[in-house]
Amino acid sequence: MLNRLLALLTCVLLAPLALAANPHILMATSMGDVEIELFPDQSPKTVANFLGYVADGHYTDTIFHRVIGGFVVQGGGYSADMVEKPTHDPIPNESSNGLRNVAGTIAMARHPMPHSARAQFYFNLSDNASLDFRDAAFGWGYTVFGRVIRGMDVVRNIASQPTGLGPLPGMRDMPLTPIVIKSVKTLDPVAYAAVPADAPNPFPPAPAATNLPSPSPADAAPKPADEPVKP
Repeated sequence: MLNRLLALLTCVLLAPLALAANPHILMATSMGDVEIELFPDQSPKTVANFLGYVADGHYTDTIFHRVIGGFVVQGGGYSADMVEKPTHDPIPNESSNGLRNVAGTIAMARHPMPHSARAQFYFNLSDNASLDFRDAAFGWGYTVFGRVIRGMDVVRNIASQPTGLGPLPGMRDMPLTPIVIKSVKTLDPVAYAAVPADAPNPFPPAPAATNLPSPSPADAAPKPADEPVKP
């Protein structure tokens, strides 16, 4: 009886911490594991959409089909035999949430239309300011909804693999050896370890639209899209 009371008390004490914690997911790839913290307070619809695909098992056995060194690692849409997986309806663009496309964050890929993201995502390899929200008239951005907590070395290793033309039109940056997402699962909040001090911070204030710096080579790279951008 005493042990049961102690266990119940522990759960009661830990419950507020669990409720307050951002959800974490573990993405197991053929090159290693990546742990990601999600930001539901800033990107509620995007996080809910992503976790829905996780629950459906959508990402199991998909590949990273677009890898551009110094820019992005993109995946979540195609199986290893290059069959595009079915998706749900597109979601609203939440890129005005104050989060930035800095190195180590995860964001949603989309078509040129702002509210067209579905299942595909990308990891930022650099600080890609050109992907951030400016304003609805000047330019919608790409929605950041989380950051890599552990495994950024895995993401960089993926980015270092040789790439070339893929089998579909416009695919110019596909890894020559398939890099597979084996599974994506949510983690138990009570098991979260402390966030590393060097974890990327996507919260710095954005530069004013009237005082934007000249685009860097990384900024000028093609934007992440649900389908490869045609030249």
